[in-house]
Amino acid sequence: MTAAVFGLIILIGAIGFVVGRSRAAGQSTAQGKLHSLPHYHGWWAFLLAVVPAILFLLVWDVGSSVYADRTMLAQVEAHSGEDQSASPTLAGSLTRSLATAFSRLDSATLDGLPATATELKPVLAQHGMNLADNVQDYMIPIAKEASARAKSLYLAGAVVALIASLGGVFIGLSQVSLRARARNRVERLLRYALLGASTIAIMTTVGIVLSMLFQTITFFSQVSPVGFFFGTVWDPRFAAAGSGGSTGQFGLIPLLAGTLYIALVALLVAVPIGLMAAVYMAEYAKPHVRSIVKPALELLAGIPTIVYGIFALITLGPWLRDLSAALTGGSPFIQAQSIFTAGLVMGIMLIPVVSSLSDDIITAVPKAMRDGSLGLGATRSETIKKVVLPAALPGIVGAVLLTASRAIGETMIVVLAAGVAANLTINPFEAMTTITVKIVNQLTGDLEFNSPQTLVAFALGMTLFVVTLVMNIAALYIVRKYREQYE
Repeated sequence: MTAAVFGLIILIGAIGFVVGRSRAAGQSTAQGKLHSLPHYHGWWAFLLAVVPAILFLLVWDVGSSVYADRTMLAQVEAHSGEDQSASPTLAGSLTRSLATAFSRLDSATLDGLPATATELKPVLAQHGMNLADNVQDYMIPIAKEASARAKSLYLAGAVVALIASLGGVFIGLSQVSLRARARNRVERLLRYALLGASTIAIMTTVGIVLSMLFQTITFFSQVSPVGFFFGTVWDPRFAAAGSGGSTGQFGLIPLLAGTLYIALVALLVAVPIGLMAAVYMAEYAKPHVRSIVKPALELLAGIPTIVYGIFALITLGPWLRDLSAALTGGSPFIQAQSIFTAGLVMGIMLIPVVSSLSDDIITAVPKAMRDGSLGLGATRSETIKKVVLPAALPGIVGAVLLTASRAIGETMIVVLAAGVAANLTINPFEAMTTITVKIVNQLTGDLEFNSPQTLVAFALGMTLFVVTLVMNIAALYIVRKYREQYE
């Protein structure tokens, strides 16, 4: 039904566009020159018909859903004293699910449904829906009423939206005239739309940061910040929900060291190989070779990270372990799960990120700069080193920064190739873990949300955000410094 209403609104807008453009074109030929081209008058009628109606429909849908849900929950709470099998929260969830199932049935079937859960279960099974075992009889009429209420509210909103769409078309067509500034109106509305999109992006970032910040503050009210930021032991001592377990130790140093160590190894693999591949494709490769090599490299980016992790777990890690054992003639000095294994596999995964971005950046350097350098007697390699790379340096730094951010945020490869042990070591052939792995560990399982064991995940996420922010600031400083030197 939603798609049908949206389709009708778009159809009304399209009709308004055609009629408005035709009316404006007729006035232009008969009475003089229009201020705006005819299609602007058509677009203005289209926008007046579509934008207010769709915005109203979206707001109405959210508001009516909240109203219907609160009304239903109030009715469930009124019967909560009679139901000893489920808490009010669980009873509300069951009734909500039952109302959703009823909304898929037509009115005749809904009116003929039985009033008991025992009789209702086989009826819903005939329509391909399952009924939970702990649904009580009093939930059925409440769910029926909620389903009918939701349909009535949606129907009322759809009617008002269609009326608003017709009214918008009428207003848009009535404003068609020789001196009407339809172009200015359309461009102003598009400018507001672009501003809204930018605002949404910014507010989303702010919302993510604030959601982590508030939970981080709650965590630090229970755990000392000094012990978190300077602690060298990670032992959260998981506590099951309701058990009131001990606080544990939440030392950040092993996780932060593992994150930066594995990311550094990955960058040492990805950046040189990816950058040299980009220089070859942009400066040396023939067109037919480039058409083959570039897609082949970018194919690596399409492989899921879990596949890289499985490759490291069952192939590369054991091979490195057996190779080190063969070299020493005894016990291996490289573990199957190690920093080196995870960094090597992650670096291979990141090669196409560096090569593709750097290739586009190097290719964008003006050809006149190359020709000028070659005309002064420089060789091709000297031109690349002295002219092309300095000109492309800001973009290359951005590509490296993007690669570093991807390496810091990687989880699956680390879990399978480096393990989950929070060790603190400088040996690259031993196992370590990262912040992202522990965030996943702390947010999974049957844990109390307000316990330090869970809230520490938000503190870890906030720390990771700050680390990435510092990297961005450092990269911006480097870009500005070298750009000024080049200019």
